[in-house]
Amino acid sequence: MREVVGVIPAGGHATRIAPLPCSKEVYPVGFRAMGKGEVRPKVVCHYLLEKMRRAGIVKAYIILRDGKWDIPGYFGDGSLVDMHLAYLIRGLPFGPPYTVDQAYAFVQDAVVAFGFPDILFQPDDAFIRLLGRQASSGADVVLGMFPAEYPHRVDLVDRDEHGRVRRLVFNASQSELTYSWCIAVWTPRFTHFLHTFLSTGGGVAGTKSELTMGEAFQAAIEAQLHVEAFPVSDTPYLDIGTPGDLVRAVRRFATEQ
Repeated sequence: MREVVGVIPAGGHATRIAPLPCSKEVYPVGFRAMGKGEVRPKVVCHYLLEKMRRAGIVKAYIILRDGKWDIPGYFGDGSLVDMHLAYLIRGLPFGPPYTVDQAYAFVQDAVVAFGFPDILFQPDDAFIRLLGRQASSGADVVLGMFPAEYPHRVDLVDRDEHGRVRRLVFNASQSELTYSWCIAVWTPRFTHFLHTFLSTGGGVAGTKSELTMGEAFQAAIEAQLHVEAFPVSDTPYLDIGTPGDLVRAVRRFATEQ
């Protein structure tokens, strides 16, 4: 059995909700209990790390851009979430796949659990479900599916009756597809594919400024990698990188507390 390692890209600029007093990954949303009735603020990325830890993942790499030192300043060595955390600095600024690939030398032989640090989702055992699906199917990539609340701005998943992804549909104004994805697990085969794909010019290739993770998965599908999608929730996720979802998240978690 291979080690499972978390990989979290945190190299963005949060332009859609700028200006913020901190990196959006450590923006307070909700509270955490400290015992004896005491509570303290809980930041966005804490929720993702908790779900990884629940799946038995004890090591994660957070990839930063220069200047986002408040993230390691907040989480430190990871004891706050009972994990071992390491921090890498983003290289090429061409989108999340390039940010993720910065961890290549450290995770090339591991199973990777991937999530966005500014997205909130349920259930708590989502990564357990994905890892179980990958173990049973042997897929190179398993995407965690969620209902698409805003189909026109997400990657819609088209899969067959066995769960294998035929294609991802990007920014569709009209589509019969109703599910998107926001988390994933993958094997070393995809890690090596992504590294080669990016290093040989298969990424932005001068056609656009950034590549998305969805486009990287689509490239893997076209290269005949086994990519599956597995439903993990009946509830849409919240992307706090957008103003509307940030307001909704703050209200929801304050109410739940």
